[in-house]
Amino acid sequence: MKKILVPTDFSDHAYYALKVASQIAKKNGGEIILLHMLEIPHQGSDAIGTGHDLPEIMLFKNAAISRLEDLMDDECLDGLKVSEIIQFELAFEGILKVSEKNDIDLIVMGSHGASGFKEMFIGSNAEKVVRYSPVPVLIIKKDVEEFSVDKFVFASDFTDEIKKPFAKVVEFANKFDAELELAMINTPSTFKPTHVAKEIMKNFVSNFTVNKYTINIYNDVNVENGILHFADHINADLIGVSTHGRKGLSHFFNGSISEDLVNHALRPVVTFKI
Repeated sequence: MKKILVPTDFSDHAYYALKVASQIAKKNGGEIILLHMLEIPHQGSDAIGTGHDLPEIMLFKNAAISRLEDLMDDECLDGLKVSEIIQFELAFEGILKVSEKNDIDLIVMGSHGASGFKEMFIGSNAEKVVRYSPVPVLIIKKDVEEFSVDKFVFASDFTDEIKKPFAKVVEFANKFDAELELAMINTPSTFKPTHVAKEIMKNFVSNFTVNKYTINIYNDVNVENGILHFADHINADLIGVSTHGRKGLSHFFNGSISEDLVNHALRPVVTFKI
């Protein structure tokens, strides 16, 4: 977690994310890249090529530069190496491109979630980044004065395809000296007897060196509710899940547990791409 990308739209939620990112960077000797995306409307994009309304576009850019420079002077960033990027692009696409270009280790984003038709048809930028980002994405939903992770819930079915992202989960947990609360959510459609579920989890975790962990089976009506209720039950500091990065109709009809959690969980959520 040496290079942390923090997208900002200068909102309160983006600032909450920046405060958390700064704490993580200080604990790990890392640096922060602040990113602001200027989403120019279609006619604005045409204007860049024709020169029409160019003064207005430059006005927005200069205002963004000024606000970024003010943000870089915030006391939460004292002692950290911080750089800034402004880019003209759709937010989630730009975030992914900047992340890849700069070899980012972790993206930290603020989100207030989405609901109803907005969630179904549009979704938040955080949800889209979670869906496609190859690096872990940490979503912050509220102001956190001191970001510490004592209890880190990681929910999964613990199949072989989870082994690659789980290596990053273990690294994340060990860096925070967190207790990894491994959870398999039993639902009516995926029910397993407790002894079977525990055996699957024990065999899975035996392939990794985890400093502290527990194995938990939790029954609920669906996986998302099970994760949220289990996290509430143990008063978890962080929820972790892996994501398939579904696209198109597959995503529309099947949904994604990680994206639903980003929208609905009040606790911080970190996602790891399969």
